[in-house]
Amino acid sequence: MKKYFAELLGTFALVFAGTGAIVIDEVTHGTVTHVGVALTFGLVVLAMIYAVGDLSGAHLNPAVTVGFWLARRFPAQAVLPYLLSQGVGALVASGTLRALFPKSDLLGATQPAGSELQSFVLEFVLTALLMFVILNVSTGAKEKGITAGIAVGAVIGLEALFAGPISGASMNPARSFAPAAISGHWQHLWIYLAAPLLGALCGVGACRCAHEGECCAGQKRA
Repeated sequence: MKKYFAELLGTFALVFAGTGAIVIDEVTHGTVTHVGVALTFGLVVLAMIYAVGDLSGAHLNPAVTVGFWLARRFPAQAVLPYLLSQGVGALVASGTLRALFPKSDLLGATQPAGSELQSFVLEFVLTALLMFVILNVSTGAKEKGITAGIAVGAVIGLEALFAGPISGASMNPARSFAPAAISGHWQHLWIYLAAPLLGALCGVGACRCAHEGECCAGQKRA
Protein backbone atom coordinates (compact mmCIF):
# COMPACT_ATOMS: atom_id res chain seq x y z
CA MET A 1 0.00 0.00 0.00
CA LYS A 2 2.92 2.38 0.52
CA LYS A 3 3.29 2.98 -3.21
CA TYR A 4 -0.34 4.13 -3.40
CA PHE A 5 0.11 6.39 -0.40
CA ALA A 6 3.25 7.79 -2.02
CA GLU A 7 1.25 8.63 -5.16
CA LEU A 8 -1.49 10.20 -3.06
CA LEU A 9 1.00 12.30 -1.09
CA GLY A 10 3.00 13.29 -4.17
CA THR A 11 -0.09 14.35 -6.11
CA PHE A 12 -1.35 16.24 -3.08
CA ALA A 13 1.93 18.18 -2.96
CA LEU A 14 1.78 18.90 -6.70
CA VAL A 15 -1.77 20.24 -6.65
CA PHE A 16 -1.44 22.02 -3.31
CA ALA A 17 1.75 23.84 -4.28
CA GLY A 18 0.97 24.38 -7.98
CA THR A 19 -2.62 25.50 -7.83
CA GLY A 20 -1.90 27.10 -4.47
CA ALA A 21 0.64 29.34 -6.20
CA ILE A 22 -2.08 30.40 -8.65
CA VAL A 23 -4.54 31.14 -5.85
CA ILE A 24 -1.99 33.08 -3.80
CA ASP A 25 -0.93 35.01 -6.88
CA GLU A 26 -4.56 36.11 -7.30
CA VAL A 27 -5.02 36.91 -3.61
CA THR A 28 -1.82 38.96 -3.46
CA HIS A 29 -2.51 40.70 -6.78
CA GLY A 30 0.35 39.23 -8.76
CA THR A 31 3.08 38.82 -6.14
CA VAL A 32 3.92 35.28 -7.21
CA THR A 33 3.84 36.15 -10.96
CA HIS A 34 3.33 33.81 -13.89
CA VAL A 35 7.02 32.87 -13.85
CA GLY A 36 6.72 32.01 -10.16
CA VAL A 37 3.73 29.77 -10.81
CA ALA A 38 5.55 27.93 -13.61
CA LEU A 39 8.62 27.45 -11.42
CA THR A 40 6.45 26.19 -8.57
CA PHE A 41 4.98 23.44 -10.74
CA GLY A 42 8.39 22.41 -12.04
CA LEU A 43 10.09 22.49 -8.64
CA VAL A 44 7.38 20.59 -6.76
CA VAL A 45 7.47 17.81 -9.37
CA LEU A 46 11.27 17.69 -9.11
CA ALA A 47 11.05 17.48 -5.31
CA MET A 48 8.40 14.75 -5.36
CA ILE A 49 10.36 12.65 -7.84
CA TYR A 50 13.25 12.58 -5.40
CA ALA A 51 10.97 12.17 -2.38
CA VAL A 52 8.71 9.32 -3.53
CA GLY A 53 10.26 8.13 -6.80
CA ASP A 54 11.82 5.08 -5.14
CA LEU A 55 8.45 4.13 -3.65
CA SER A 56 5.96 4.63 -6.48
CA GLY A 57 7.86 5.95 -9.49
CA ALA A 58 6.35 9.41 -8.79
CA HIS A 59 3.86 9.40 -11.65
CA LEU A 60 1.68 12.07 -9.96
CA ASN A 61 -0.39 12.18 -13.14
CA PRO A 62 -3.02 9.78 -14.55
CA ALA A 63 -1.81 10.46 -18.09
CA VAL A 64 1.72 9.39 -17.12
CA THR A 65 0.42 6.24 -15.43
CA VAL A 66 -1.60 5.32 -18.52
CA GLY A 67 1.43 6.14 -20.67
CA PHE A 68 3.68 3.80 -18.69
CA TRP A 69 1.06 1.08 -19.00
CA LEU A 70 0.79 1.59 -22.76
CA ALA A 71 4.57 1.44 -22.97
CA ARG A 72 4.45 -1.93 -21.18
CA ARG A 73 6.40 -0.59 -18.24
CA PHE A 74 3.60 -0.75 -15.70
CA PRO A 75 1.29 -3.63 -14.64
CA ALA A 76 -2.34 -3.31 -15.67
CA GLN A 77 -3.62 -4.30 -12.21
CA ALA A 78 -1.91 -1.28 -10.63
CA VAL A 79 -3.33 1.32 -13.02
CA LEU A 80 -6.69 1.84 -11.31
CA PRO A 81 -5.25 2.02 -7.76
CA TYR A 82 -2.74 4.61 -8.99
CA LEU A 83 -5.46 6.67 -10.66
CA LEU A 84 -7.58 6.56 -7.51
CA SER A 85 -4.63 7.52 -5.32
CA GLN A 86 -3.77 10.46 -7.57
CA GLY A 87 -7.40 11.59 -7.67
CA VAL A 88 -7.80 11.45 -3.90
CA GLY A 89 -4.54 13.32 -3.33
CA ALA A 90 -5.55 16.05 -5.76
CA LEU A 91 -9.05 16.39 -4.25
CA VAL A 92 -7.66 16.66 -0.73
CA ALA A 93 -5.27 19.37 -1.92
CA SER A 94 -8.03 21.40 -3.56
CA GLY A 95 -10.27 20.89 -0.56
CA THR A 96 -7.51 22.22 1.69
CA LEU A 97 -7.08 25.27 -0.53
CA ARG A 98 -10.85 25.87 -0.42
CA ALA A 99 -10.68 25.89 3.39
CA LEU A 100 -7.71 28.28 3.34
CA PHE A 101 -9.02 30.57 0.61
CA PRO A 102 -12.84 30.34 0.68
CA LYS A 103 -13.24 33.42 -1.54
CA SER A 104 -11.20 31.99 -4.42
CA ASP A 105 -13.50 31.31 -7.35
CA LEU A 106 -11.49 28.91 -9.51
CA LEU A 107 -9.00 27.47 -6.98
CA GLY A 108 -6.45 27.32 -9.78
CA ALA A 109 -8.70 25.41 -12.18
CA THR A 110 -7.44 25.37 -15.76
CA GLN A 111 -9.42 27.49 -18.20
CA PRO A 112 -8.69 28.15 -21.91
CA ALA A 113 -7.80 31.76 -22.68
CA GLY A 114 -8.74 31.32 -26.34
CA SER A 115 -10.76 28.70 -28.18
CA GLU A 116 -11.26 25.20 -26.81
CA LEU A 117 -9.59 23.74 -29.88
CA GLN A 118 -6.51 25.89 -29.34
CA SER A 119 -6.14 24.72 -25.74
CA PHE A 120 -6.89 21.11 -26.68
CA VAL A 121 -4.08 21.07 -29.23
CA LEU A 122 -1.70 22.77 -26.82
CA GLU A 123 -2.46 20.30 -24.02
CA PHE A 124 -2.09 17.39 -26.44
CA VAL A 125 1.33 18.52 -27.67
CA LEU A 126 2.57 19.52 -24.22
CA THR A 127 1.67 16.14 -22.74
CA ALA A 128 3.18 14.25 -25.68
CA LEU A 129 6.48 16.08 -25.16
CA LEU A 130 6.33 15.49 -21.41
CA MET A 131 5.66 11.76 -21.84
CA PHE A 132 8.46 11.49 -24.39
CA VAL A 133 10.91 13.06 -21.94
CA ILE A 134 9.74 10.92 -19.01
CA LEU A 135 10.11 7.68 -20.96
CA ASN A 136 13.58 8.66 -22.09
CA VAL A 137 14.91 9.48 -18.63
CA SER A 138 13.33 6.57 -16.75
CA THR A 139 13.83 2.85 -16.34
CA GLY A 140 10.56 1.03 -15.86
CA ALA A 141 8.37 3.21 -13.69
CA LYS A 142 11.29 4.26 -11.46
CA GLU A 143 13.29 7.38 -12.28
CA LYS A 144 17.01 6.75 -12.75
CA GLY A 145 19.83 9.00 -11.73
CA ILE A 146 19.91 12.48 -10.34
CA THR A 147 19.22 14.12 -13.71
CA ALA A 148 15.81 12.47 -14.18
CA GLY A 149 14.03 14.71 -11.69
CA ILE A 150 15.75 17.77 -13.10
CA ALA A 151 14.75 16.88 -16.66
CA VAL A 152 11.09 16.19 -15.84
CA GLY A 153 10.75 19.20 -13.56
CA ALA A 154 12.43 21.40 -16.15
CA VAL A 155 10.14 20.39 -19.00
CA ILE A 156 7.06 20.98 -16.85
CA GLY A 157 8.32 24.41 -15.82
CA LEU A 158 9.29 25.23 -19.41
CA GLU A 159 5.91 24.24 -20.84
CA ALA A 160 4.07 26.12 -18.09
CA LEU A 161 6.15 29.21 -18.82
CA PHE A 162 5.18 29.56 -22.45
CA ALA A 163 1.81 27.79 -22.67
CA GLY A 164 0.33 28.55 -19.26
CA PRO A 165 -1.24 31.89 -20.27
CA ILE A 166 -3.23 30.18 -23.06
CA SER A 167 -4.24 26.70 -21.89
CA GLY A 168 -3.08 26.61 -18.28
CA ALA A 169 -0.45 23.97 -19.20
CA SER A 170 -2.10 21.30 -17.09
CA MET A 171 -0.83 18.11 -18.80
CA ASN A 172 -2.43 16.30 -15.88
CA PRO A 173 -6.08 15.20 -15.55
CA ALA A 174 -5.88 15.00 -11.74
CA ARG A 175 -4.45 18.52 -11.47
CA SER A 176 -7.37 19.88 -13.52
CA PHE A 177 -10.14 17.66 -12.17
CA ALA A 178 -9.68 18.45 -8.48
CA PRO A 179 -9.98 22.26 -8.56
CA ALA A 180 -12.82 21.99 -11.10
CA ALA A 181 -14.69 19.57 -8.84
CA ILE A 182 -14.19 21.58 -5.65
CA SER A 183 -14.88 24.97 -7.26
CA GLY A 184 -17.75 23.71 -9.45
CA HIS A 185 -16.26 24.96 -12.73
CA TRP A 186 -16.77 22.02 -15.10
CA GLN A 187 -17.27 23.89 -18.37
CA HIS A 188 -13.96 23.10 -20.07
CA LEU A 189 -12.81 20.11 -18.04
CA TRP A 190 -13.15 17.69 -20.96
CA ILE A 191 -10.17 19.37 -22.64
CA TYR A 192 -7.93 18.66 -19.66
CA LEU A 193 -9.07 15.06 -19.33
CA ALA A 194 -8.98 13.99 -22.98
CA ALA A 195 -6.02 15.92 -24.39
CA PRO A 196 -3.40 14.75 -21.84
CA LEU A 197 -4.44 11.11 -22.20
CA LEU A 198 -4.24 11.28 -25.99
CA GLY A 199 -1.00 13.23 -25.74
CA ALA A 200 0.53 10.56 -23.53
CA LEU A 201 -0.41 7.95 -26.14
CA CYS A 202 1.33 10.04 -28.78
CA GLY A 203 4.40 10.42 -26.56
CA VAL A 204 4.65 6.65 -26.17
CA GLY A 205 4.40 6.23 -29.94
CA ALA A 206 7.06 8.87 -30.55
CA CYS A 207 9.40 7.19 -28.09
CA ARG A 208 8.85 3.83 -29.76
CA CYS A 209 9.60 5.30 -33.17
CA ALA A 210 12.69 7.14 -31.96
CA HIS A 211 14.17 4.10 -30.23
CA GLU A 212 12.79 1.29 -32.38
CA GLY A 213 10.90 -0.30 -29.51
CA GLU A 214 13.46 0.27 -26.75
CA CYS A 215 11.21 2.74 -24.90
CA CYS A 216 8.56 0.09 -24.55
CA ALA A 217 10.86 -2.72 -23.48
CA GLY A 218 11.19 -1.84 -19.81
CA GLN A 219 10.16 -4.12 -16.99
CA LYS A 220 6.53 -4.12 -15.86
CA ARG A 221 6.91 -2.80 -12.36
CA ALA A 222 5.43 -0.06 -10.22
